[in-house]
Amino acid sequence: MKSILITGCAGFIGSHLTEKFLELGYRVIGIDNFDPFYPKRIKEGNMNSFRSKATFTFYEIDLRVDSSLDLIEESIDLVVHLAGKAGVRPSIENPQAYINSNITASRNVLDFMRKKRIKKLAFASSSSIYGNNKEVPFSESHNVDHVISPYAFSKKSCEILNHSYHHLYDLDIINMRFFTVFGPRQRPDLAIHKFLKLFRNKQAIPMFGDGSTARDYTYVDDTVDGIVKCCKYLFDHEEVFETLNLGNSYPILLRDMINVIAKMAKCEVQINKLPMQAGDVDQTYADISRAKEVVGYNPQVSFEEGIKRFVDWFDNQ
Repeated sequence: MKSILITGCAGFIGSHLTEKFLELGYRVIGIDNFDPFYPKRIKEGNMNSFRSKATFTFYEIDLRVDSSLDLIEESIDLVVHLAGKAGVRPSIENPQAYINSNITASRNVLDFMRKKRIKKLAFASSSSIYGNNKEVPFSESHNVDHVISPYAFSKKSCEILNHSYHHLYDLDIINMRFFTVFGPRQRPDLAIHKFLKLFRNKQAIPMFGDGSTARDYTYVDDTVDGIVKCCKYLFDHEEVFETLNLGNSYPILLRDMINVIAKMAKCEVQINKLPMQAGDVDQTYADISRAKEVVGYNPQVSFEEGIKRFVDWFDNQ
């Protein structure tokens, strides 16, 4: 039985991924530090379905602390590093926190892998790396030297750090660039979750700009399937260093996103128009042809269907 270490296992994507790997018959060692970015009780709730499983082991560890991972004694075949501090706007207010939680923490994960001779890493990067790239869809071959937020800078720095450890210590690594993942358990600070809550409370939706910004929304099951495929590729190949877009390749305008949520939630739309915010990109749009070619990534869930599932989950909470 192969063992997989998942950092950030109590988070939105991490909890879904942990469930999936356990379902597929892997042993999972999960790590989370319950960062107070949102309430601990939410993250603990995310783990309810697998916390007591015999093939799951949990460690509460702060990856920012050097040698914190030395507590782990289990044999590990592959690491999925999802943990990190997310959010563009908060990163502008406190960039050092993102350097600590993303770059320093990732360096500690890589050093742990080096010491334990763990050779395989799937790393959660971000579409924010592309900045306001005018060439769309975003391809992994595009220049990403023009990030526009400390969050994006921290993720790009991790990709570069990963390459140095690949070169120096022969680690096999895939950088997975996620594109606006949504679905059940989505963080409460993210737009879809926040907007639905406002709709249910009969409050106006804050719309930054004229509604023409766009995001390549990707349903969480598709992202998880992409991560699993990346891990299987890593298990089957050596001398790997890849960067892959895990998006949906179908951008949705902000105003259309608001209307779809209203339709699925059967609510009337009230808009509070506000100016654009610093650090926000105009659009994200993934070219997923490389991910399809390399690992067989193929998203299945439409935006409308994903919103319907999210509304059902939200209303059942």
